[in-house]
Amino acid sequence: MPKGKKPEEEGIEFDLGLGGLLKGIGKFIDLVSKMEEEGVTEVTRTGEIKGLTEKAKGMYGFTVKMGLGGTPVVSSFGNIRPTEKGAVVEEVREPMVDVFDEEDRVLIIAELPGVEESDIHIEVKDDILALSVEAKDRKYAKEILLPCPVEASKMRSSYKNGVLEIIFPKAKE
Repeated sequence: MPKGKKPEEEGIEFDLGLGGLLKGIGKFIDLVSKMEEEGVTEVTRTGEIKGLTEKAKGMYGFTVKMGLGGTPVVSSFGNIRPTEKGAVVEEVREPMVDVFDEEDRVLIIAELPGVEESDIHIEVKDDILALSVEAKDRKYAKEILLPCPVEASKMRSSYKNGVLEIIFPKAKE
């Protein structure tokens, strides 16, 4: 395994009360401290909420990446959303997405397991990329803020083994 990454771990426990929140914050701080000590730059955790109806499946995860100056950057994914009334399990999942601002292009990698390439819809409007998938048993949606202007008409994409790769050349200024 390359240095700087930790394997994905399963089995997150969810306690939606205040005690669970404080415990979760403590575990998060411990995780970030351990990442810094070990020189790890990225960690992903996922979990599933059990005990829901047969049709509803709660999936949640997050990725922590060490940014500049050791500042952690957290990205979440899944179909559990916080609301004023508490956590809600939605039918549409938010895929895990990475955006790379490279020298002459923008690379976007999205994890979309269990769908066909023909189910994937990509739309770019100004600096927002809208990614949606409508498959028979899975739905994904996410709006992604692009780091710079791109040439949307020259987009290239490929989809293999549940991973979508989108490449945009940067717009000439």
